[in-house]
Amino acid sequence: MKLIWFISYNFIFYPLIFVIGSILSIFNSKFRQGVIGRFRSQSEIKKYFNSISTTADIYWFHAASLGEFYQVKPVLEGLKNVEPECVAIVSFSSPSGYDNAKSDYIDLRIYMPFDFLWSVRRALKITRPKKVIFASYDIWPNMVWIAEKRNIHTNIFAARIKDGSLKLKSGFFSFHKSVYQSISTIYTVAEKDYKNMQLIIGDSSIPVLRALGNPRYDMVMKTADEFTKEHQLSVLSRNNRIIIGSSHKEDDEFLIPVLSKMMNTHPDLQILYAPHEPSKSEIKRIQSAFSEFGLESSVFGRKKTLELPEDNVVVLSVVGVLSKLYWQGKICYVGGGFSTGIHNVMEPAIARLPVIFGPNYHHAHEAEELLDNGGGFCIQKKDEFQSILERLVTDEDHFLKASYAATNVIHQNLGSSTRIIRNLIRD
Repeated sequence: MKLIWFISYNFIFYPLIFVIGSILSIFNSKFRQGVIGRFRSQSEIKKYFNSISTTADIYWFHAASLGEFYQVKPVLEGLKNVEPECVAIVSFSSPSGYDNAKSDYIDLRIYMPFDFLWSVRRALKITRPKKVIFASYDIWPNMVWIAEKRNIHTNIFAARIKDGSLKLKSGFFSFHKSVYQSISTIYTVAEKDYKNMQLIIGDSSIPVLRALGNPRYDMVMKTADEFTKEHQLSVLSRNNRIIIGSSHKEDDEFLIPVLSKMMNTHPDLQILYAPHEPSKSEIKRIQSAFSEFGLESSVFGRKKTLELPEDNVVVLSVVGVLSKLYWQGKICYVGGGFSTGIHNVMEPAIARLPVIFGPNYHHAHEAEELLDNGGGFCIQKKDEFQSILERLVTDEDHFLKASYAATNVIHQNLGSSTRIIRNLIRD
């Protein structure tokens, strides 16, 4: 069956993906940037390895986007501390990861090469990695299959297989089985993911399967440790500010009317509004939407001096600072839950903010943990947002319980990156 999927993927599915992606790149700048980056990957790999002479171990990490890089970062940096001479390649699928991922421990940053047989073979021949390590998902089949054939260890960590996943469905199941069974080691986030992964790979001793948690908790905690001063202040001493993190248009449709209404009944409320894509047109659209309700807004675009103005409504126009700005708020809504899936809920949680989000959250184990512990609130219908927000604003005991519960979820899940590093070295 594996041979059938190998042939189907290489002669039907991936060529089709390549053609569709190439067409989309004509009309979409992000697709275009990714496609161009993939075309350049081979030359960048060759140029880098021609410039160095090393016998050290080479580790190739892959992160789909910036969010997955935050899982890679504590593992990469911890591994570098254990093996300081090793070379770390980090590849990305999206411009948001390639452009914004920051770490002094990255030796070579590239886009993942096209997953054609010849391009993968060439990349692996030049780099000769000891291990190819995928974060969470975005596994490229030829990279896995060819690495297996060349006896290169492959790993996926922070893997999630939720109940009802397409990977467990007929047809999809067989394809994913052919890929996952070719991976050397698989580290899942939780026991539930472990059990679902077992359904896919069966009882074989390969791959080695372990439940080791999500290293992103460690990354969030490490970042939060930079805010010692804010740690010492009670969350009640902060401005009565609601922070909207990574909103999509589907979120804006109900958030802006509800927030505008609440600001009329609670004049001390302040809003920090951070769109997922803070382009000039998006900023203008959000400001116009607030102005329809009689609310003027300012734009915050600084990356260094992060003290927010006292304006009632502030729209964030830069990326990379939201995790720090959460410490100037009390309550958070994280966007994406009514479209592609919620964004990072850990950053507001460690900042002691109760977190509200939409129904598309099942890909995020941390969101499930927040709900189970009382630090998160899911709105199935858009009209539920006002009632949940109203209670958090007016009921101090309820707010404090949710605030404590949100932070506690992070503390309860620390230590994953150490476990992953230990097992990566050992397995």
